[in-house]
Amino acid sequence: MSVDWHAIEGKWIKRWEEQKAFEANPDPSRKKYFVTVAYPYPNSPQHIGHGRTYTLADAHARYMRMKGYNVLFPMGFHYTGTPILGMSRRVAAGDKDLLDTFHNVYRLTDDVIATFVEPVKIASYFHHEIKQGMKEMGYSMDWRREFTTIDRMYSKFITWQFDTLKKKGLIVQGSHPVGWCPRDQNPVSQHDTMGDVEPDFTEYVLVKFRRGNVIIPAATLRPETIFGVTNMWVNPDVEYVEASVDGEKWIISKEAARKLEFLNHTVRIEKATRGSEMVGWEIENPLNNAKIPMYPAAFVEATSGTGVVMSVPAHAPYDYQALADLKSNNELQKKFGIKVSAEPIVIIESEGYSLVPAAQAIEKVVPGPKEDRLEKATSDLYSHEFYKGKMLANTGKYAGRPVAEAKNEVKEEMLKAGMTSAMYELNNPVRCRCGAECVVKLLSDQWFLNYGDKNWKALAHECIQKMDVVPQDIRQEFDYVIDWLRERACARKSGLGTKLPWDPEWIIESLSDSVIYMAYYTIARFVNAGAIADIDSVNDSFFDYVLLGLGDPGKVAQECKLSKDIVEQVRSEFSYFYPVDSRHSGRDLVPNHLSFFIFNHVAIFTRDLWPGQVVVNGSVLMEGKKMSKSLGNIIPLRAAIAEHGADTIRLAMLVSAEILQDADFSFDTVRGIKSKLSGVFDMAGRVKDANAVAPEQVEDRWLASRLARASTITAESMDRLRVREAIHHILYSLEQDLQWYEKRVSAKNRQDSPAALSVLAQYLKAQVRMLAPFAPFTAEEVWERLGNKDSITKAGWPESGGADSEAEETEFLLQSLIADIQSIIKVTKMEPRKIVIYTRAAWKEPAYRTILANIMQGKTNFGETMKQLIANPETAKVKADPNAVKKMQEDILSAPVEARERRLKVMQFDEASAIRDGAGLIAKEFAGAEVIVNAEDDPDRYDPKGKAKFARPYKPAVYME
Repeated sequence: MSVDWHAIEGKWIKRWEEQKAFEANPDPSRKKYFVTVAYPYPNSPQHIGHGRTYTLADAHARYMRMKGYNVLFPMGFHYTGTPILGMSRRVAAGDKDLLDTFHNVYRLTDDVIATFVEPVKIASYFHHEIKQGMKEMGYSMDWRREFTTIDRMYSKFITWQFDTLKKKGLIVQGSHPVGWCPRDQNPVSQHDTMGDVEPDFTEYVLVKFRRGNVIIPAATLRPETIFGVTNMWVNPDVEYVEASVDGEKWIISKEAARKLEFLNHTVRIEKATRGSEMVGWEIENPLNNAKIPMYPAAFVEATSGTGVVMSVPAHAPYDYQALADLKSNNELQKKFGIKVSAEPIVIIESEGYSLVPAAQAIEKVVPGPKEDRLEKATSDLYSHEFYKGKMLANTGKYAGRPVAEAKNEVKEEMLKAGMTSAMYELNNPVRCRCGAECVVKLLSDQWFLNYGDKNWKALAHECIQKMDVVPQDIRQEFDYVIDWLRERACARKSGLGTKLPWDPEWIIESLSDSVIYMAYYTIARFVNAGAIADIDSVNDSFFDYVLLGLGDPGKVAQECKLSKDIVEQVRSEFSYFYPVDSRHSGRDLVPNHLSFFIFNHVAIFTRDLWPGQVVVNGSVLMEGKKMSKSLGNIIPLRAAIAEHGADTIRLAMLVSAEILQDADFSFDTVRGIKSKLSGVFDMAGRVKDANAVAPEQVEDRWLASRLARASTITAESMDRLRVREAIHHILYSLEQDLQWYEKRVSAKNRQDSPAALSVLAQYLKAQVRMLAPFAPFTAEEVWERLGNKDSITKAGWPESGGADSEAEETEFLLQSLIADIQSIIKVTKMEPRKIVIYTRAAWKEPAYRTILANIMQGKTNFGETMKQLIANPETAKVKADPNAVKKMQEDILSAPVEARERRLKVMQFDEASAIRDGAGLIAKEFAGAEVIVNAEDDPDRYDPKGKAKFARPYKPAVYME
């Protein structure tokens, strides 16, 4: 049948709104479950990549409702920060790339784009677009709690949050390095940059080498290796500058001069000079006054460090190789009039390395491209020497000291003596959303959240240990992030957002105002309903009472010009729904938002209000490729829904990978899923008028048993949020069971019998109830077509029930038997006219049960088992056929644990009756061959080739002719 997906979706979106199906209110008689997912930045429509996180969270929320929980799943919109501001500036500047994206990817008209010069117009437009997409995807959200982060009441909430943190001493003012946009004059974090790149940076030691009164600084991560410097590297083709830096005369690259300005150095460029003029200079090591030459190197980059590199060839594989290459290049030496005589100076000893460690490190790396080998050798040697190395006698007072200790001591000594400075560099190029290239800036008088505080870190680690982290693999990633997090800028001078309450020149930045906002959902519905009208009168005392239980509700009401009843209602709402039971987000937010979420919760709330669970998922690929505008494979979510239907998109997002893996969205998968959902509708048409009839035959009982089992294992998968696994149970494993059932009833010519149709109706009802969290439109529509009046959510998760072991064993036996016959035919190339099946002799049944019981207890010694069987008169016949015991033991060990447990429950399984029941299907499978069933110990059996003796329990012997 043809399915009008869009009509069905529109019908149920409207129905859910009319029924207020997802509005959650406190209900002391029910257990609550509070699910949240990261609220979106409305600076573009959501695409398929965004949809995975939200669909996972929605499937989780719907599943918990099916289990009877009072689920709150709300949504807000994150306007604050610089992304929207940066985008509006790019629109005003006529940025071609951005305008192309608006026209060709998002299909926006010029009239709409023209309004985007106002930042709030961008946010408002895409806010509506994203919300419509969420409704069209069937997300079960309580929209009464919707808010934006520039709402006045939300700003009050953020003001309270920052006042609270400051009172606890967790917000400090000082000078710290931050990622910085030189155009916006603002600190930047992940959400402020193109591609959502976190501006990570590294601190280098800037060593002041000298040539007379001129300083030639070099950046290094290994200050302890200064004793092993043999030469300096300079790029002869780079333009350097002589500059006054804090009153000292330095020679550095032009790019380095600009970077130093952002690090609060006073820099005045005096003249330019070429690197070629510096080759051959002799300069002085500031620590030991050794004279070292300046050598040419094309690999030195002007943008890296200062554009000058110190060379330690004994301990740096790159330097060792470069020095060896230069020594063998007579032409280059002649060009610059130099004679390369420098030799590696070994200053560190470590186990496994002798002679020149850098040379040995290169030799140890497997053959491959030169650059890859050097990188691997560098990584291996640096790590090895840092943890296992000791300084040699030629390092003076540091001799015998571990490298890990000497590194900091050398750094401190040189810093005190004025021989070094600090330099910070971004690890990778980063661009602000306004288009400017970011730098590292040393901010003075900046406000920071002090994530470096040891006591705060300890609480965050405690929270992670108590919390359920899904998947578990990600827990150590959180611990790692918490260990390395340091002071983080929490305010900026421009952008949308809340002013810092005690220093209103600053605006609270976007990753700092979005860490405990989940608590605000419990307040937002009262604001939206007008119950909190005089927002200007609300102060911190309101939030102290509602969120922390501090103060007197009567005084709070009077102070904030609110009714006491409303104040107590809001407190009651918060107390019922908090803490957050499950927080969904993407893996890219572990190093920032999700870790800040943990830090701020443990700082502000008591332990009973700490988050219960964090769920982290991977990204989405499109047909195996990363989504990008350049590849033209970014598909807006609403466009995908319009073409393929919401349920199809939902399932295709979730079925291709488990949570942390990257999901590969494929249109082949989309087509396959749409076909399966169409099949669900087809079956609904077939069984909608079926009457309830008791199961008549073994296959009826078997399918009911399989449904009960599927309900159990699917629930187990969802409880662990193994969503892909759950969908496979519902759409694929159950479909195989259905196909088998239909073959069985067809072979008996009872496919249209009242009992069979009743069984199929029960199957479909159970399947769509399990499908409801993932394909809600299909589930609701089919549920209604089957004659149900209430929403499928109210039907709950299907009951597990008891398994029918005998029925399951019957069908398993038939399936195995058909597979064995097919294997024999494949080998013999026979087209059988007669198939004779032999069931085991009676004495083999108790023997099998004894062996099975032993194996389930972990007893697998063949000799011990034989003694036990021979000692029992009931099984003593094994003495004449020990090979049968060996084979039975092998059969059991190769059987799934599920099958072993089932067979222990079946006391007397009549294999002959089971096979005779399926004889019609066996005959049908093999072109109408005659099927004969004999027992091994039947004296009248037909057994021309003596095959019967090979029969074993659950493993009949077969003869064909």
